Amino acid sequence: MQLLWFRQDLRLNDHVALWHATQQGQTAALVILSPEQWALHADADIKIDFYLRQLNVLKADLEQLNIALIVLKVPLWKNIPEAIAQVCAELKVQTVHANIELGVNELKRDFDLQYLLEKKNISVELYHDRTLFPLATIRNKSDLPYKVFGAFKKNCYERLSISLPTCYPKPEKQNSPYQIKNFSQVVPSFEALMGRDSFCSSAELWSVTEQHAVKLLDDFIKNKMRTYQTLRDFPNLDGTSQLSTYLNIGILSIRQCIQALFREQQGHFHIDHEGQQIWLDELLWREFYQHILFDFPQVSKHLPFKENTLKLAWIEDSTALNAWQMGQTGIPIVDAGIRQMLSTGWMHNRVRMIVAMFLSKNLLIDWRLGEQWFMQHLIDGDLAANNGGWQWCASTGTDSVPYFRIFNPVSQSQKFDPQGDYIRTWVPELAHLDAKSIHDPYARNPDLKLNYPKPMVDLKQSRLRALEAFKGL
Repeated sequence: MQLLWFRQDLRLNDHVALWHATQQGQTAALVILSPEQWALHADADIKIDFYLRQLNVLKADLEQLNIALIVLKVPLWKNIPEAIAQVCAELKVQTVHANIELGVNELKRDFDLQYLLEKKNISVELYHDRTLFPLATIRNKSDLPYKVFGAFKKNCYERLSISLPTCYPKPEKQNSPYQIKNFSQVVPSFEALMGRDSFCSSAELWSVTEQHAVKLLDDFIKNKMRTYQTLRDFPNLDGTSQLSTYLNIGILSIRQCIQALFREQQGHFHIDHEGQQIWLDELLWREFYQHILFDFPQVSKHLPFKENTLKLAWIEDSTALNAWQMGQTGIPIVDAGIRQMLSTGWMHNRVRMIVAMFLSKNLLIDWRLGEQWFMQHLIDGDLAANNGGWQWCASTGTDSVPYFRIFNPVSQSQKFDPQGDYIRTWVPELAHLDAKSIHDPYARNPDLKLNYPKPMVDLKQSRLRALEAFKGL
């Protein structure tokens, strides 16, 4: 018997570990729900809810292939090796198959599992699935990992020009279903699993199923990709792919994206227009941060990528942090972004940068507090991408531009939400203002009567304060 362990890869198509498992013989599937561990990792309620809904779909899809899905609840990862060992003993499993996960805790969990099972003569096979290129294979001329995106991207381009990663086929139906007797096959509701109500259900906003994810991908490639370069930075427009949520828990694979991207080129690495190139670069940013997570494990231990930034004197201000967390900073574009996230579990990427830079630079509050808040509320919260983005904004990460990259949120707002429509959607108390004043309502009239707070910091002065703090390193 082969055992396939599903993790952040809830699909049947182009699933490396599943394909290999089913090639080796009759396969049963396993998923482990770890609510206490998820809490330690600050996973958002909406993300967990989304995961459980897709899990129900996956279970039904597996049944069509005569593959049973065992659903275990193991609150903490440290207890997972023993739990899987019990399943292996009951089912007489020869090999456990899973796709590699990259965080420090994930790697330790899998190492402990491997150590325990191999003592019982059960092998553990781990596969590269989450990235286009296997970990530790993208190296510079000194055989060291890249620290800057531009050079990393160039190497990826060279590899893609030789051949694009291909997709694995969906497994064939097994001859007969395997009867599971002593383990649950019921996917619990969010409420049953977590012991509380979800404050934000994903069902209304985020559809599940592989078919839906593929349809979104195809729609983007067909209808949005050509305008992606010009529209992607405008938060009020539907100019992005909206695929991060599906990539994050593996309803869609990165290889499916890259194959769709070059479908019109018959699978050859040939870039026809700027929109295509820019979206490819966005996929490679995602790739880059996955490799950074693996090659520089300190980033998943709450440490900065740039060691010297450990000395930064962050300001401890719980009142300011709370105002930022609630979207009450007095900076409309920042508040709009936060409120969008609290309402939907998602925030437009341009706005994520504005919001993150405001916290880490203008408020000079530790980026790790922002990183955690995002993880607690984002449906697409991914350790590698979220950490990479926050450290980029805070100038503690891989960005090649020095610390003086500081976005002015009002200028960004004027540029990317020129009519103020995005602000009007998420900050309704300002909806009556004209397109000029909505970005900075008190600028011309400090005594204006609004049901909206005044800016909590002076943008110019706070910028200078940030520059001074970084100069001292």
